Amino acid sequence: MNSPASKPKPFPATYWTANTIELFERAAYYSMASFVVIYLGQLGLGDYWPSTLNSVLWFLVYFLPVLSGTVADQIGFRKGLLLATVLLILGYFMMGFPVWFGGQVLAPEVSSQVTAGAGTLVPVMLAILLIGIGGSFVKPCIAGSVQRFHMGRATLAFAIFYMVINIGSIFGRLAAFFVRTELKKLQAIFAVAMGASFLAFLVVFFFYRNPKEEAEAKKPRRSILEILLGMVRVLRSGRFVMFLLVSSGFFFIYNQVYNVLPLYVKKSVELSPAMDIYTMANPIVIVCCQLLITRLFGKLPPIKSIIIGTVIIGLSMVINLYPIFASGGVRTQALGLIPLGSLFIVLTVAMIAFGELFASSRLYEYIGSLAPKGQEGLFLGYANLPMAIGSLVGGPVGAWLFNEIMCRGAEKIMLADGKWLLKLNPKAAATGWIILTAFGLLSAASMFAYNAWLKRHPA
Repeated sequence: MNSPASKPKPFPATYWTANTIELFERAAYYSMASFVVIYLGQLGLGDYWPSTLNSVLWFLVYFLPVLSGTVADQIGFRKGLLLATVLLILGYFMMGFPVWFGGQVLAPEVSSQVTAGAGTLVPVMLAILLIGIGGSFVKPCIAGSVQRFHMGRATLAFAIFYMVINIGSIFGRLAAFFVRTELKKLQAIFAVAMGASFLAFLVVFFFYRNPKEEAEAKKPRRSILEILLGMVRVLRSGRFVMFLLVSSGFFFIYNQVYNVLPLYVKKSVELSPAMDIYTMANPIVIVCCQLLITRLFGKLPPIKSIIIGTVIIGLSMVINLYPIFASGGVRTQALGLIPLGSLFIVLTVAMIAFGELFASSRLYEYIGSLAPKGQEGLFLGYANLPMAIGSLVGGPVGAWLFNEIMCRGAEKIMLADGKWLLKLNPKAAATGWIILTAFGLLSAASMFAYNAWLKRHPA
């Protein structure tokens, strides 16, 4: 029987406050993430601007923490989080501004032509900059808080943190779905994002307290110049640069959940897709299966786990061939609920979540093994670069793949009230999904070859 002294100390209030802030911030982000390319397309930004701007947003969120984390260390986590939540509120406001106050009207379909003027482009680009910078402050501040308050139980502390991220994602998507469908206005999703960000601001303002000064003193402060020099040092490592390139393929495919998949469903499957509900399959699978996957496969070497995850995410694309060639096609009703094409998109998102369970968390472990001795912390500071690279490339390339490959030879099918959907040429649509699958499998093969090369050329 354990004595009272041997019982683990409970996590302090600031730990739970930090997790609550993360929950609301993730709820805000994912309340609108599944509709960004559709919204921007209906605003008249054409075939390529929506995915390109969305990819820039993801890039900023995952690249800028390298710099914003240093600023947060300088000004303190509380000020950093207050700044972040204010920027997020303003960013989501500016995203909805063209429709709310700019006189713009959303077209019923995603237009292929650029009809938007400066009155739309400027607020949208400002919104992406504000959301990107704000989001980049949240990540290091919250992760830093969890690190400082894990009370000797880092594994449990970060497991709860990761679970909270996905619960916030589910909450945000559900809230956006109910508000969007009740008001019958797509732009309402940005009001949901603003509301969740405001709740995060209130939690920071009233409840969050900086770690004690002596705890802060343990972490050496680095200037922006030192960060940039560290980046040069990291990128001089050929091994690490090669790893960034081969591992970014996983996140290139992952990024298509928010680029190709919404465009495919909106343009060719159904007029009003519930993309927030469809993509909710990702956090649900992670919340339900994280512990099971960890228990069954947690002892796999990191590289094997990453390769398995990349294979899964590649194969998640090929299952979309079935609705294309099935009797009745992608728009036939499945289970009397949703079109068959949409059902398989949900299955795709669920498979991607399984790939994420195998690959994402193990990337940090593998990066640590690549770092020169004594520089593990420096290299782990750049662990989000594969996501940043995959996202930056994924938007434009995904848009090109959809518009130039999958939509080649497509015909417009007129529906009621002058609305239309595209009838994709089966061979062209299949080619697009096969290319995405091949890219995922090639990424897995590249990772395998890279690891084999490392074994033959030890540092």
